[in-house]
Amino acid sequence: MRKADLADKVVMKLGVTRKESSDIIRLVLDSIKGTLKNGETVKIAGFGNFVVRNKKARKGRNPKTGEEIGITPRRVVTFRPSQVFKQFVNQ
Repeated sequence: MRKADLADKVVMKLGVTRKESSDIIRLVLDSIKGTLKNGETVKIAGFGNFVVRNKKARKGRNPKTGEEIGITPRRVVTFRPSQVFKQFVNQ
């Protein structure tokens, strides 16, 4: 599913224009991205949690050459589905 598909569903469900629907989807996604960028958790009831985690620097290995390389510290986003979401998917 793409953003355009989500926008189509909003148009069908709410009866708003295609542009308004796209603006709504963009606003929601931008809000989520901004919150995560600030290091905060996004909790959506019945869906799940988006959490920013800090990964430490570590040693890695180039699989082709076997050469040891350093992996820099970074922030990653993880998703943990809620129990309601897990049950829905498994039905």
